[in-house]
Amino acid sequence: MPVQRKIEGFVRTVQEQLGLSTETVETELVQHSLYTLEGGQAAATALMDRECTAVVCASDMMALGAIRAARQRGLDVPKDISVVGFDDSPLIAFTDPPLTTVRKPVPAMGQAAVRTLLEEIGGTPAPHSEFVFMPELVVRGSTASAPGTGSVRRTCPEERMRAGPDRGMIWGWVFSGRLCAYG
Repeated sequence: MPVQRKIEGFVRTVQEQLGLSTETVETELVQHSLYTLEGGQAAATALMDRECTAVVCASDMMALGAIRAARQRGLDVPKDISVVGFDDSPLIAFTDPPLTTVRKPVPAMGQAAVRTLLEEIGGTPAPHSEFVFMPELVVRGSTASAPGTGSVRRTCPEERMRAGPDRGMIWGWVFSGRLCAYG
């Protein structure tokens, strides 16, 4: 899925769940970062300045950067802040803590690509369409319930983003080099 569509989906979800304006989400909650460990660290640091309690990253490498940023602040993952990666990279289950991640259905993606290619080679024009696949959340040791859920303990750009009974967690979202936070 192109980066812009992921961002649009994030913005739309924040608007629906919290009633925040597009401008607030895009100007107050989106940070630009590199798609690297250092980029994830820098972006997560910016979110931690806003006292987020969870960071969801576009790659496992960025998630490792987020864990590094948390540790530099003396925060415990997942007790103080949850971190989620994306890709389920080899060995990521063996990090400290084992990283919760989003796993892409690589075999199904490969089969669809090969099937389309073979149709094209066989003379059947392949439809120029987008394939959408359902990822899987692989829960491991880097996530936990939000600290202080149900009590007002965090402040954000808008008063409506204060933690409440149903909004006790402020999330960060790193995807394709962009980091967002919402409550």
